[in-house]
Amino acid sequence: MNIAIIHYHLKTGGVTTVIKQHTAALKEDCDFLILTGSEPETPLSIETVYIPGLGYSKISETNTDPEIVAERINSAIHTKWPEGCDVIHIHNPTLAKNRHFLKILNILKQSNTLFLQIHDFAEDGRPLAYFREEYLSDCHYGVINTRDYQHLLCSGLCKKGLHIIPNTVSPDFDFSPPFKIKPRILYPVRAIRRKNIGEAILLSLFTGGKEIAVTRPPNSIVDFIPYNAWKSFADQNKLNITFEAGLKSDFISLVFASESIISTSITEGFGFAFLEPWLANKLIWGRNLPEICSDFEMNHIKLDHLYSNILIPVTLIDKDKFSSIWKSCVLRNSRRFNFVTDQSIVDDAFEKLTQNETIDFGLLDESFQKKVISSLLSDKSLINSLIDLNPFLAEPGNVVDKESLIENNRKAIQKNYVDGSMKEKLLRIYRTVKTTPVHHAIKKDILFKRFLNLEKFSLLKWGEYRD
Repeated sequence: MNIAIIHYHLKTGGVTTVIKQHTAALKEDCDFLILTGSEPETPLSIETVYIPGLGYSKISETNTDPEIVAERINSAIHTKWPEGCDVIHIHNPTLAKNRHFLKILNILKQSNTLFLQIHDFAEDGRPLAYFREEYLSDCHYGVINTRDYQHLLCSGLCKKGLHIIPNTVSPDFDFSPPFKIKPRILYPVRAIRRKNIGEAILLSLFTGGKEIAVTRPPNSIVDFIPYNAWKSFADQNKLNITFEAGLKSDFISLVFASESIISTSITEGFGFAFLEPWLANKLIWGRNLPEICSDFEMNHIKLDHLYSNILIPVTLIDKDKFSSIWKSCVLRNSRRFNFVTDQSIVDDAFEKLTQNETIDFGLLDESFQKKVISSLLSDKSLINSLIDLNPFLAEPGNVVDKESLIENNRKAIQKNYVDGSMKEKLLRIYRTVKTTPVHHAIKKDILFKRFLNLEKFSLLKWGEYRD
């Protein structure tokens, strides 16, 4: 089969890794052409064509006519294959990173068969990447987890035109070199807001002197502001947490020399963080994301040692101020997505979140989180109060029969999430897309409502940064 792949860019990261995995898995079965809006950072083994006007939109650039961009794409495809391709596989088509992208795709759709794979949804707390236009109809769609599959199924897509393609894990850690284990807990993450760095700092108060190390700084200027503020806060309070460990040491060495791995993220697309550490024979502990982790648990990966929340007495924050900010944030984001949310529903949701005069630490923004941590530092008796509310904090990361858990999860991941498990599934999807017409469309209001879970509505994800 002849498969053209389209993505805005080929920068190092999640989608580029997926593209490499897909093309490597099917190199004996498919001929590929990659079409991208920016030159790749590193050369790929697959033929790649740069298409001007296909990359991220920039305020300073001259608008490119969608007709011209689509013509460039079609020309590149027919130059390689005079008869055209069987399928154009498009990554993240519903993110408005290029404001003309839907127009370009609708033009391509007139003479090509499209397969649209969604890795990230604008409706999942990314209003600046939201398209006002309708998404493409009568095309096959693909998603990376069951949560997203159910969301799109309930939003109007039919089963025969909707496919799950889980990401795979490269077994980079399938060996155990001899490293001296340090009393260090590693958070291998780029420290953007949704990674909930404040919670990692909070946990450092309960680890019995074990250092928590965050590996990488963020990329964007927007995320650097809260990141630098956390660094200053930790330094001023002499907290047992370090930053940018991955810039000072080899990543593999950091992983193997660490006692365990944590994740405090409040939201994920696929959830590599819950899989990769086990291949290094390392325990991962921290915050459970049931909507993501349920897929892994169905494949016999045991994650019931993770916690679902960290309850904080509302007396440690200004409850009225938090209520006002939280409710305003819900209503503001609803308007951004052209969705009407009734004030009474928002009020009822807040009452439910705080019904026991507690609130989940992960729902707070950085300003409220700092207030909580400062209170704990100034009044040590509050530490015991938090342990009473959250017993796991007495020995965070401690599990019964740790070695057996690691062995079980490592084997389950190797069976279900290493490259070989994806080849036949992806090839079968391509054949279905090529031969099976579909007639369906995404109802955007329903899709947003599915993602707007007020029980998990976090200011870290949906709110603007406040110092």
